[in-house]
Amino acid sequence: MGSDSPRRPSTRRLAEFPLIDDLARRFGATGQAVVRGIGDDTAILRPSSRDLVLLTTDLLAEGVHFDRTTATYEDIGFKAAVANLSDIAAMGGRPRYLLVSLAIPNGHTEQDIVRLYQGMMNACRPYDVELIGGDTSSSRHGLFINVTLTGSVKPGRALTRSGARIGDLLYVTGTLGDSLAGLQLLTDKRGKAAGIGSMAQSYLVERHLRPTPRLSAGQLLAKHRLATSAIDLSDGLSGDLAHICTNSKVGAEVDMLALPLSPACLDYAEARRKNPFMLALTGGEDYELLVTVPPKNKTNVERLARSFGCRLSRIGRIQSPQRGLTVIEPDGSSHKLAITSYRHFETRSHAR
Repeated sequence: MGSDSPRRPSTRRLAEFPLIDDLARRFGATGQAVVRGIGDDTAILRPSSRDLVLLTTDLLAEGVHFDRTTATYEDIGFKAAVANLSDIAAMGGRPRYLLVSLAIPNGHTEQDIVRLYQGMMNACRPYDVELIGGDTSSSRHGLFINVTLTGSVKPGRALTRSGARIGDLLYVTGTLGDSLAGLQLLTDKRGKAAGIGSMAQSYLVERHLRPTPRLSAGQLLAKHRLATSAIDLSDGLSGDLAHICTNSKVGAEVDMLALPLSPACLDYAEARRKNPFMLALTGGEDYELLVTVPPKNKTNVERLARSFGCRLSRIGRIQSPQRGLTVIEPDGSSHKLAITSYRHFETRSHAR
């Protein structure tokens, strides 16, 4: 059902069924495993293996998760897809099929919505994810995007939040705090940050608007059965680590000096007189993976990390639940780790 030739998206007012037909032509091409895609009441899939099915969904609300004054439609769509791709990565799975539902307020054109979908598919196509359906509705209170993604994982290989054991090592992919720094750059009323080079600013903004789902890392860890638990860092290290500890009934100790920071984040923190380690602990939407690894697997995990496409850093260890969540400060002192990550319904809404 792919479009025979590219054409310019219309700037006309939205009409539901012409919009659906246009999206199906542009983005609805599927492989043989999809018996029916966009156009029927439901999609029909032909299971091709005995893999376990993964299902995840995320709702993004304008003014809470994104702000159209700081992000393009392509940016918004890209990040909406990554939020779900990252969930599949945290389970060690392979993403497969995408469904998208939109509630669209007045004032949006067909071109706007096509750009939104283009961003989503730019995030999904490198992983062979196919768009198979969804829904559209009008909205009286901003743009709402609900993305549902299916995936698969081999039986016995899914990574969960509940498998961490006392003595396991804590690892994190990539670098932390970049997304929060990028968001603050975008929303800073003072404009460009003095003391921060343009390349560093561009890097941080890109890390906020176009994060990378760590699918390769998750899949390799699951395939080789080297990790005991995993979670993606969507709400922030302190809060997401607390989820692992709660589900696994353990505590954890984090070495603040071990937190991986990019040169751009360090430059930003210095210029703004911020603590870079607090950016790493509290900043959400880095979409890196936090994993726990038994000490016996340390050498194999660090060797395997050369294939991840990103760095892997050991930042602490799992400890007894009685000791709770603690952090070792740069001066060597230790104290309870405050849960400072973003929480819906507890924090004043803001575009993240």
